[in-house]
Amino acid sequence: MTGAPHIPVLMRECIAALDPKPGDTMVDATFGAGGYTRALLDAGATVHAFDRDPDAIAAGSTWAEASENPPRLVLHARRFSEMAEALKDAGVDQVDGVAMDIGVSSMQLDQAERGFAFSSDGPLDMRMSQEGESAADFLNTASDEAIADVLYLYGEERQSRRVARAIVAARPLNTTGELARVIRKALGYHAGAPKDPATRSFQAIRIHVNAELDELNHGLSAAEKMLREGGRLAVVSFHSLEDRIVKRYLRDASATGGGSRHMPEAQPVPPVFTQVSKAISPSESEINDNPRARSATLRHAVRTSAPAREAA
Repeated sequence: MTGAPHIPVLMRECIAALDPKPGDTMVDATFGAGGYTRALLDAGATVHAFDRDPDAIAAGSTWAEASENPPRLVLHARRFSEMAEALKDAGVDQVDGVAMDIGVSSMQLDQAERGFAFSSDGPLDMRMSQEGESAADFLNTASDEAIADVLYLYGEERQSRRVARAIVAARPLNTTGELARVIRKALGYHAGAPKDPATRSFQAIRIHVNAELDELNHGLSAAEKMLREGGRLAVVSFHSLEDRIVKRYLRDASATGGGSRHMPEAQPVPPVFTQVSKAISPSESEINDNPRARSATLRHAVRTSAPAREAA
């Protein structure tokens, strides 16, 4: 196994939360460059790793070929929201842990041709799976109202309508550099400002193109279905929208539901997760070593014996 081209965030804390042991079956829901997978394999676990990016699966295929027989690394070229179906297809009924590192990977950000970042000019793409509607497709065909809604909901851009009108007026847009310049001009950006205003809009468009928040919701539900009693869930998120979803999900999943004034006889619903952690942030030393870790948040919990909820 060669060195990963990026530094896994909150690695020590995430692996400690998962507590892998020899013989365990674990899921790395976001394989990427394989940092978490490598640590889980080193602990003696069998890992089912998911990634919708064909480049990540191709890079990991050499690991799988070098694994034992039966293999301890099984790669799935699928969305992690599909983990329940994929695992059952592989003959796996329950797992001992699920790791989820949400959002875009360092490799995707650093490849200009993938179109995720404005730090270097590239095609306006942003597709994790490299198929379906691209960022250019969306921005060059959607109404200014639809674009504004995406920028506001997923980027928390307060001037979303101004930016959306500028995007529509500048169409067609084909590169990340073109889009960044349009956004900066619309928001009156000056070189040397502490934060590039294009950051929020790029995040929003990427989230929309990849349906990332829907994917997270479905992935959490799938993990709930597949974790055995005592199984562990660890989720690393990178912005407030993701963390709010994870926090709310774990709050609801760890609560004991009761009856209501309309159905007072309803039996309490047992919690499906317990030992829910508080938010864990990277240490200053990790941030110094890897500035991209600054916005990361880890939350983890332990699965109870309660049945998975129908609409988790």
